[in-house]
Amino acid sequence: MKTNSKRLILATTALAPAIWGTTYVATTELLPAGYPLHVAMLRALPAGLLLLLVFRTLPRGHWWWRVTILGALNFTFFWAMLFISAYRLPGGVAATVGAVQPLIVIGLARLVMGRRIRPAAVLAALAGLGGVGLLVLTPSATLDPIGIVAGLAGALSMAAGTVLTRHWQPDVPALTFTAWQLTAGGLLLVPLALLLEPPLPPLTGPNILGFLWLGVVGGALTYIIWFRGIARLEPAAVASLGFLSPLVATLLGWLLLGQSLSLPQMLGFVTVLASVWMAQRASGG
Repeated sequence: MKTNSKRLILATTALAPAIWGTTYVATTELLPAGYPLHVAMLRALPAGLLLLLVFRTLPRGHWWWRVTILGALNFTFFWAMLFISAYRLPGGVAATVGAVQPLIVIGLARLVMGRRIRPAAVLAALAGLGGVGLLVLTPSATLDPIGIVAGLAGALSMAAGTVLTRHWQPDVPALTFTAWQLTAGGLLLVPLALLLEPPLPPLTGPNILGFLWLGVVGGALTYIIWFRGIARLEPAAVASLGFLSPLVATLLGWLLLGQSLSLPQMLGFVTVLASVWMAQRASGG
């Protein structure tokens, strides 16, 4: 792949985690509280069904069970854990817990795909984790045990989904592959939401706006470009872009919610950006 083309794909892929950084604000400020499974379902299923109606291509053969696994990892379990974490932890803390994902991806890429573990990539992942910690772990941060366990479980799920998505590449466009996974993940969430949570209350205007943002922009659009990036870039390079999510979450907290931005947080900001650069260099970017 030519350098300029690779840089363009990298920049486009980086938009996805940057937009995901708005999830925490949208969840806490726009959505009804206490419905993580319903929120995850309504984020995935409508977007997936809409894409399926547009492209009208279904999986064949072994892709039925592969898509089910990928949908469960990338959406069903990951989003359920993400929203449990987002409801129970401040956005920055939830993002910090999820920032272990690049380290998990490096290990899984070695186990599943035989990718060599590059010390520079590990160092970049550790630097990014430290930078995220500086960004968001203030003395007033609330460390709810259930929220932390959910965040770690979600990070493991998405890391596995990232590696397997790269390992299993169907001969279909990224839009179709995204539709399959969103639909599978959303369908798996339906019985969980109906059985484990009470019915949603009547939705308000802000609730509808929040669901549209998370489903259309934060769901369908971002995952199209995310899976396209996974198909063309090294797993560790893609995973490192996830550090941009807590960075954006912290900036939004400062800009929209009146949260402070201290000197250690500014140092964390710089460290996160440096870690992303280091990870791309380690992956040949």
